[in-house]
Amino acid sequence: QVQLVESGGGLVQAGGSLRLSCAASGVIFHMVPMGWFRQAPGKEREFVAVISRGGDRTLYEDSVMGRFTISKDNAKNTVYLQMSSLKPEDTAVYYCACRSAPEVPPTFMHASMYHYWGQGTQVTVSS
Repeated sequence: QVQLVESGGGLVQAGGSLRLSCAASGVIFHMVPMGWFRQAPGKEREFVAVISRGGDRTLYEDSVMGRFTISKDNAKNTVYLQMSSLKPEDTAVYYCACRSAPEVPPTFMHASMYHYWGQGTQVTVSS
């Protein structure tokens, strides 16, 4: 049984930083890409970042590029999202997601490409 458990969310002022963690179990972690998505109230879930199974390839949504960094520690079965220069529009519930296939598909921005999801962690950025 695959389990993804996010942590690290909270309340931060604009311009601040947070690091989200997602601990995975029940999956061959070094064999699968991992992603982060977010969902703000009244909006659809949107792609934030994805990292390849070996960690050598990362892709970001345009609005977070240069501010967020995704990383993967295969020894700890954990994926991270380091968020800096946070803005009020980054406020959302952040979810980590896992594929059950080894490749990062061309449609990596689609939530349907990910097979397992965490419960989410709230990030609130005050102005």
